[in-house]
Amino acid sequence: MGLEIGIGWLTFIMFTSLVILLMAGLPLAFVTGGLGVMFLFLFGDMNMLNILPSRIFPYMTDYQLSAIPLFIFMAAMLERAGLIEELFDVIYKILGGLKGGLAAATIVASTILAAMVGVIGAAEVTMGIIALPAMIRRKYNHEMACGAILAGGTLGILIPPSILAILFAVVAQQSVGELFTGAVLPGLLLSGLFILYVVGRSYINPEYGPPLPVEERVSNLEKLRLLRGIIAPIILVVLVLGVIFTGIATPVEAAGIGTFGALIVAAISRRLSLTSVSAAAITTLKASAMVLWIIFGASIFVGFYIVNGGQQFVTDSLLGTGLGPYGILVLMNILLILMGMFLDWVGILLLAVPIFAPIMRSLPWDGVFGLPGVAPADVSLWFGVVYMVNMQMSFLSPPFGYALFYLKSVAPPEISMATIFKGALPFLFIQAFALSICIIFPEIILWLPRLFYGAN
Repeated sequence: MGLEIGIGWLTFIMFTSLVILLMAGLPLAFVTGGLGVMFLFLFGDMNMLNILPSRIFPYMTDYQLSAIPLFIFMAAMLERAGLIEELFDVIYKILGGLKGGLAAATIVASTILAAMVGVIGAAEVTMGIIALPAMIRRKYNHEMACGAILAGGTLGILIPPSILAILFAVVAQQSVGELFTGAVLPGLLLSGLFILYVVGRSYINPEYGPPLPVEERVSNLEKLRLLRGIIAPIILVVLVLGVIFTGIATPVEAAGIGTFGALIVAAISRRLSLTSVSAAAITTLKASAMVLWIIFGASIFVGFYIVNGGQQFVTDSLLGTGLGPYGILVLMNILLILMGMFLDWVGILLLAVPIFAPIMRSLPWDGVFGLPGVAPADVSLWFGVVYMVNMQMSFLSPPFGYALFYLKSVAPPEISMATIFKGALPFLFIQAFALSICIIFPEIILWLPRLFYGAN
């Protein structure tokens, strides 16, 4: 028999221990798993030991999770085929004549890249290597150059095929296909707002983003010719997403098609070799293992907390604030942003969603300002995409936003961490604005899934 402890004190001890160990630099997977097992031993009983296999086994046998290594391999293969550099080069030459055109090209390329990759680290690092030196050479404002790369790179967490959407679907028992379709319009909305900001800022103050000199611009005919080079990967993306949205294939089957397609695209680009396939496979192995270890560790930690009444404690605490449903949602978003300052997205998902999703489903969502609300059957889907938009902010939130450090790792020496932090701030506000839009106008999320899958 374990020690007796109130749920309030248990909450304090568990989450304080988690923060202290993470700030000490220990890996999230082993911290959550280790603490979960330790608390089971200290405060649980023999029956609670069943949490270990009962929490882990469903993930080990979940068919939908097999899409993760397939999409990661597809991304790694496309990256090694040199398509990202080619993509940026084409869009840069097409938009170069605009003020702020190079920053806009970075965001457009990142948007297309997000639909190919779905892994933020790869997008941030690659665009940092290619786009940042190009913008510095063209005398772009350093903060805006960094901000454009940071914001564009985070689109990979939202625009399908997003790895986060697959994980959310598994944890919250939601359809992956519906989440993918629901995330399309918010992803394009964010991309459009980022482009509007960089171009608008450059037209107000041309020193922020000078256009390409006239002699370096290409003709319209040349622009059409350049587009030929990126047709193959775009067809691949349309094919993968098309078979998911139309219901021809499940996300796992579509990931298999995408993986095979990525090999063909690499062969067409004459970049398919045993070395590139081997390197892509190793990248996939490392990334998939990291995600799964975090899943195992965090699910034990959260499972113990929920079994001890943590779910009810958090629900009562949130409802006890006296805020209405939308006030509680704002509070949840603030908590997620705060968690994003210290944890990575997989950890936040596994720690927060099992607790927050049931609360969301239990509340009425009648709309704000007299606008339409959300039907009970649509709440999981709506919350899933709102959560994904919020997670974009976590990547840019100082002090530990992952995207900030990805970019710093490849930035030239003259780009300081302070410059990267300042560059991220305007885009954080844009993301917060887009998050508010998705909450106030839920149809932005729900319209496309309804179109493809019919009303719930």
